[in-house]
Amino acid sequence: MKYLIPFLISFSLTVISVYAVILFTSKIKWLGREGLRHIHKGNVSRLGGLAMIIVFDLVILINKDLFISSQLYGFLISNIILLSIYFWDDMKEIRWKIQLFGQIAVSLFVFIMGIRIYYITNPLNGGIIKLDSGIGTIFSVLLVIFWLILLMNSINWLDGIDGLSGGITFITAITIFFLSFRLEVNQPPIAIMCAILMGTILGFLVFNFYPSKILAGTTGAMFMGFSLAILAIFAGTKIATSLLVLAIPVVDFFWVIGERIRNKKSIFIPDRNHLHYKLMELGWSQRKIVLSYWIVTGIIAGVALNTRAIGKGVTLFLVVIIIMGVILVINKKISKLGNAKR
Repeated sequence: MKYLIPFLISFSLTVISVYAVILFTSKIKWLGREGLRHIHKGNVSRLGGLAMIIVFDLVILINKDLFISSQLYGFLISNIILLSIYFWDDMKEIRWKIQLFGQIAVSLFVFIMGIRIYYITNPLNGGIIKLDSGIGTIFSVLLVIFWLILLMNSINWLDGIDGLSGGITFITAITIFFLSFRLEVNQPPIAIMCAILMGTILGFLVFNFYPSKILAGTTGAMFMGFSLAILAIFAGTKIATSLLVLAIPVVDFFWVIGERIRNKKSIFIPDRNHLHYKLMELGWSQRKIVLSYWIVTGIIAGVALNTRAIGKGVTLFLVVIIIMGVILVINKKISKLGNAKR
């Protein structure tokens, strides 16, 4: 009940809040801007992130089983900072420099508040590399910034079709939830926060699965990626596990950047070169794409939960190679289709 009740409270409040946002925004025609990456055209609200952040922070604060430490305060305040910055992007697109500055600023803020990576596990031999003093602290700062920015942008770029980013976030949160019960982790508070996040995401997915009635927007996508990154750090620095579960969006993130660089385009300008859009070009429906992502991610999550440190490094390498191979095959099929149409 310690985990079920917070889940049900966050789920119920999110359903109510998101429904209220849908009614309110549609009534006053305040839906937010159209996104370059989204396929929706002006009739779906982008303000789902507003409801998610408010509900998540509120349920965390009222939960009597959670001690509100400086680190947790930093997490909750950072969510409000993200809301303050990216809400404006959902209304009127802000420049990428401002978005990146906001991501770096919030990463530094949580580090100052005590959310740090004190050690990492050597994937080659399972040993511990400490980052709690000297030059290790500098490396820890850079690693926190890189980790948070990577997950925020990976989930944001994944948020192109209905139910995709929310579903992947939900599966990753479940993975961290079960991970927190392991003997070497043993962190029930992390499980409670994961349960609250899971309830929040599931409540949003009620209205976001195809055909969606509301979008997460930049605010919601940043919140989801940021929350997963923070919970992974809280859960005994389980970055490798989270990275493995999020392999598809992370590989897609770096692949798209590589394509933009190769085509001499800015890496910060949105486009539709992401894997899910390429699958749509091949004729896949939104539901087929989303369910395929969910199934593959679920399988990877099962493997991640049953693999030790050394095995995770090998598994991650193999998964990355497979995903890259799939993308190459898809690109060739799209190229053949383009040539056939000519």
